[in-house]
Amino acid sequence: MQKVRLADIAQKLGVSTVTVHNALSGRKGVSDQMRAKILKTAKEMGYESAPASKKKKETEKMWNIGVLIAENYLAQHATYYWKMYQEFALAAVEKQCYTTIEALKKEAEVNTLEIPGAFRGKNIDALAVIGEIDTRYLQKLRQEMQMPLVFLDFYNVEIANDAVVADNFHAMYQMTELLFAQGLEDLAFVGSIDATSSIMDRFCGFMKAMITHHKTIADEWMIRDRDEMGNIGFELPEYMPQAFVCNCDLVAGMLIAKLEAAGYRVPEDISVVGFDNFTYPGYTKTKITTYEVDMKAMTKTALDKILKQLRSPGRSRSMDVISGHIRWKNSVKMK
Repeated sequence: MQKVRLADIAQKLGVSTVTVHNALSGRKGVSDQMRAKILKTAKEMGYESAPASKKKKETEKMWNIGVLIAENYLAQHATYYWKMYQEFALAAVEKQCYTTIEALKKEAEVNTLEIPGAFRGKNIDALAVIGEIDTRYLQKLRQEMQMPLVFLDFYNVEIANDAVVADNFHAMYQMTELLFAQGLEDLAFVGSIDATSSIMDRFCGFMKAMITHHKTIADEWMIRDRDEMGNIGFELPEYMPQAFVCNCDLVAGMLIAKLEAAGYRVPEDISVVGFDNFTYPGYTKTKITTYEVDMKAMTKTALDKILKQLRSPGRSRSMDVISGHIRWKNSVKMK
């Protein structure tokens, strides 16, 4: 008989695996009604907890890992980084760790530099920051929180050497070469290159392909996609390129919607590529040719880095680059 897993119980009840784990382990954050329902379902399905010999010793620490995400990554479009957190939390459950998530308010990030109360004292053992935030705030974190610190989906080697990022440079080089292979040479880049290290690296990959093909980019085809507060918004250029290279799928979807509203067809008139392979509903029905970020591998690697720091505080640290895959869809005009 196949062993019943936490994921099986979660699927039957339509809740997350994290919720099931918290309910069965007596953790907070689950209502009494839901906890009773989960316990009843687990019993009915024949769920058995790990034998005592396989459980952690009572004296062994069960790590609580804090997760910090800036609110501007969760406000208008709460999908990509929320999904990344869910993957991280699931990886933590597998390692019998807990997670405590906090949204970083913009006022705290750029003005007060206040550390969330849930992270103070001995409430957490380590901290993962998902998505790039203000450097001054990162410095404050480093100064006040003497604990393992890992950055996920960005890096800052001056503050923390442990980071996990997608293969932004080489991946965007590949995406741009894909366009050249289809005979598309007049290219625009959409992304504020000074906003995050990820966008900068993707732009550098784009420029490597442009230089390789002896191409330059017109000023009007260097399109900023967000302001200093992270609010996304941009306008179409007056003169259109053959293709747009977008720093993420959210921007690619918004761009396609703007092109279609202006009377252009994608990909018949103009081609578009994105990055991350995450669907943002409400912008376009066009399936975007993109580079898929391996979110599972990134989050598991980040968690492993944290656990290694906790178990061996003096270990050397590094930035890990995780490769993904090109996903051909229908936003690029084929030869």
